Amino acid sequence: MNSEPEPIPAAPAPEPVASSTSPVPVPVPVPGTPHRRRPRYSGKNPRRFEEKYKERDPSRYGDVVAKVLASGKTPAGTHRPILVAEILEVLAPKPGECAVDCTLGYGGHAQELLARLVPGGRLIGLDADPVELPKTEARLRGAGYGPDVFTAVRSNFAGLPKVLAGLGVKGADLVLADLGVSSMQLDDPVRGFTAKFSGPLDMRMNPGRGQSASAFLAAVKPAELVRLLAEYSDEPRADVLGESLAGRKVATTQELVEEIREVVGDMARDERETTVRRVFQALRIAVNDEFSALDTLLRQLPACLNPGGRVAVLTFHSGEDRRVKRAFSAGLEAGIYSSIAEEVLRPGPEERRANPRSSSAKLRWAVV
Repeated sequence: MNSEPEPIPAAPAPEPVASSTSPVPVPVPVPGTPHRRRPRYSGKNPRRFEEKYKERDPSRYGDVVAKVLASGKTPAGTHRPILVAEILEVLAPKPGECAVDCTLGYGGHAQELLARLVPGGRLIGLDADPVELPKTEARLRGAGYGPDVFTAVRSNFAGLPKVLAGLGVKGADLVLADLGVSSMQLDDPVRGFTAKFSGPLDMRMNPGRGQSASAFLAAVKPAELVRLLAEYSDEPRADVLGESLAGRKVATTQELVEEIREVVGDMARDERETTVRRVFQALRIAVNDEFSALDTLLRQLPACLNPGGRVAVLTFHSGEDRRVKRAFSAGLEAGIYSSIAEEVLRPGPEERRANPRSSSAKLRWAVV
């Protein structure tokens, strides 16, 4: 043991005091360390996604997030689960049961289900998005749900039987599928899902697989694009749009917006912007082969459910809802389902006001 006393450090020199006659001292940067300015938060309502760092850090800026929510908007980088109370009512999760969330997304529905499955139950969360899935898994782990309760699997929901078999699960007691695209994907310009922001025309749920919307548009034949616009988005001007846009080399979302506006320039502004959204929707569905995946899920669902198992499907446009309605009705007639929703459930006025993105949602359910 060293018996010598530790040296007492010298007192720091007093800081110079600025006065009207002496210059304010300027901090000297450490040699070799480049100066980096923190991204500036431009005003109360920045338009660019990259500038919304306050919304994307709710642990530090909870007041900002609260204001965004109060205004009826979704904070950047998040997603607000829709029809939560209605989904919990029709699925009726109980402790000890096995549930599957086919579209994990931000994990809002999953967290509500998990709270009702414990103790003894588990939830399997599927998502094809390699960008968002790790974030959501970390978020749910942080909420206290370990691997014994929650399992995250990167997979399209069309692969549900394979996922269950791989986990040694014979059947689920309840299954939820929240279709469409999440707010995190819509709000990130890099993903290219929306006309709202300028970004690469991509639209892939899994950016590492398949062809982008830009490549798809350049290769698709006019007759095929006409069909897709009519079937996937009920676009009334599918003929002229399909003929004009097919084969075009369009690199960014804003370039596509301008191309669409040029084709339908005689429309009123609101009608024109609705057409833009329909074209984006049809391209997204085609690029991700969403209807084929949905048809596969609906066909396989009964075999993935235990006796008395419940399924709920949340859709956001008529093409999805038609498929779900047809599959559930056929299953009821064939005796596969014991009961199905007689009418769709929709968000009430309060939820639509608080979350405008919920306005087009429709919920259908079935019981084996």
